[in-house]
Amino acid sequence: MKTLPAVLSILIIACLSLVYRPVFAADDAARVVYHADFSDPRRFSAMLTSINNMVVYYENELLDYDIRIVFVSHGIRFLTDNSLKDTPFTADAALEERRANLRGRLATLNNVHGVKLELCDITRSGIGLSEDALYGGVQTVPSGVVRIAELQSEGFAYIKIE
Repeated sequence: MKTLPAVLSILIIACLSLVYRPVFAADDAARVVYHADFSDPRRFSAMLTSINNMVVYYENELLDYDIRIVFVSHGIRFLTDNSLKDTPFTADAALEERRANLRGRLATLNNVHGVKLELCDITRSGIGLSEDALYGGVQTVPSGVVRIAELQSEGFAYIKIE
């Protein structure tokens, strides 16, 4: 009869393990969407650093993740080498000075770590920028704000760097 408490303990633990599921179970991925609608290259750099830190954490913890950046309005400046002259998004000296660094960091997040880059097609088509002028890996979505709302409804955490 001394084994009955031990057996009951094992059964309770087994039942709890069926009910309890950690936040990041093996079949679940952390889902995060970053909103980039600003023109400041220092702010964009801070966002890339934040995303890199997140990716490193998830990879070190062996957690799956799905991180997206949705670019709207002024965010288009960070997805092309085109100066966007005569548009509301014209590249300034601060962007031109940092463009190569930002492009390389963004490409690494996309190509090495699988961070998805999604651009509002309303923004792109509104200024007549060809899709060919965009960096590799950039996907267009019909509306950036609609895409953000869709992702949030699918459980993505929303982050906007201020």
